[in-house]
Amino acid sequence: MTNKRKIFNDPVYGFLTIDDDVLFDVISHPYFQRQRHIKQLGFTYMVYPGAVHSRFSHMLGALNLMGRAIDVLRVKGVDITAEEALGAKLAILLHDVGHGPFSHTSEYMLANVPHEVCSELFMERINTELGGRLSTAIAIFNDTYPKHFLHQLVSSQLDMDRLDYLSRDSFFSGVSEGVVGTERIINMLNVHDDALVVDEKGIYSIEKFIISRRLMYWQVYLHKTVVAADVLLYNILRRARYCLSQGQRLEGSRALLFFLQHKWNEDDFRSNSQLLSQFALIDDNDVWSAAKDWMIGAEDHLLRTLCRNLVERRLSAVKVSEKPFDDEVVDSVRRQACESLSLNIADADYCVATGKHVNHAYDFNDQEIKVLFKDGRCLDISEASDQLDRHFLEKSVTKYYIYYPKELKNRVAL
Repeated sequence: MTNKRKIFNDPVYGFLTIDDDVLFDVISHPYFQRQRHIKQLGFTYMVYPGAVHSRFSHMLGALNLMGRAIDVLRVKGVDITAEEALGAKLAILLHDVGHGPFSHTSEYMLANVPHEVCSELFMERINTELGGRLSTAIAIFNDTYPKHFLHQLVSSQLDMDRLDYLSRDSFFSGVSEGVVGTERIINMLNVHDDALVVDEKGIYSIEKFIISRRLMYWQVYLHKTVVAADVLLYNILRRARYCLSQGQRLEGSRALLFFLQHKWNEDDFRSNSQLLSQFALIDDNDVWSAAKDWMIGAEDHLLRTLCRNLVERRLSAVKVSEKPFDDEVVDSVRRQACESLSLNIADADYCVATGKHVNHAYDFNDQEIKVLFKDGRCLDISEASDQLDRHFLEKSVTKYYIYYPKELKNRVAL
């Protein structure tokens, strides 16, 4: 018999123990092993060289935190059965299994399906293969299980997913602003009226958690160079799709080309099981290999140029502003870009584009973080904190950007 009680050496938490055969079987499954080849932070490594960690490591880290959170809640008298504990662990272990190449970077590019739906479909497929052992996990994941707080451990504003990715992304990127008191936050967790709450003594740790998450978004996740690489990949896949539609021949993995030749949606994925099987064959390697091949062998000059820019890290400039860019200014930049790169005006949006990013420190419509006081009061963090009032938490920051060739950086007024 295979020994399924394994130990992983994680650079963030140390040794992680796999204490159930079903967990081992899921980790060994090809759908899960695929996550070794998908970067957690997409192209962030083009800014922070150490940020090359995988979805695989993040999912194991979240599993570890879930186990610790369950132990803490049980010590505080919260009733969590062995089946529920395993279900919560499986749910967090598989919460991100539906991600495509380069994680969020490719979402909606290959198929018009959110990664949460793909995760659910993968879980259902594995559940069938394992004889229903994931039924409780799927109910917890979908928030149909009677104990709502178990779902909040998987998906909420204070879940094990966020606690792990902040710690892990901070560790590998070297950005200290993301360091949060994970151990203390977990030890301060409690349950009140079937809702996940934080004991009064954990207020300051939650305040830092909320601020750290906002800082990490602007400094790491939405760094302008990362945005430049993301837009470039989007344009490569969009151009490749166009070339295929024009009858041009492109080399690439069968699964990648299959999704570039069609645009499937959620209904398609739910009704055709073969789509999920094909999607499971795609990871970062397919995209990177295709880009290297297309920069040499593609018939289309624009596709070759875009791919070479990605492979050789010739990224466009990104200008960020607190207000939208004037349409006349953008049109002028497009014309200059087309002249400089010898492009048709119809193809201008491959080299000049505008967009915006909105960041919320806190969402009052997404399971607020509640603080439980010793006197029995349970207040939202905005009421409990003397540092983060409702005005600060409600404030959203919107930043607009324009993406344009770096050759024009000193020639355009933005």
